[in-house]
Amino acid sequence: MRPDSPPPTRQAVALRYRKSSDIAPRITASGQGRIADIIIQRAQEAGITLIEDADLVGLLGKIPVGESIPVPLYKAVAEVLAYVYRVNRGLGP
Repeated sequence: MRPDSPPPTRQAVALRYRKSSDIAPRITASGQGRIADIIIQRAQEAGITLIEDADLVGLLGKIPVGESIPVPLYKAVAEVLAYVYRVNRGLGP
């Protein structure tokens, strides 16, 4: 980043995957700036594991809320979900 460039805007995307009802993970919230801060705050309050990946959130942020993720993102999201499941089960990375 150049010294005279503005700081990057914070962005957040929330996903949900219910094996019983979802074909693929679904975008449940998405936003930048203050909206991203609210998404992150609510996730933390709910004890949801957060992952920071600017490239992935940039791609997921283009998907409308309520939509399933597209097939080309399955592998990346599957890796993130696998990590989250391990952390939540106390197995570490």
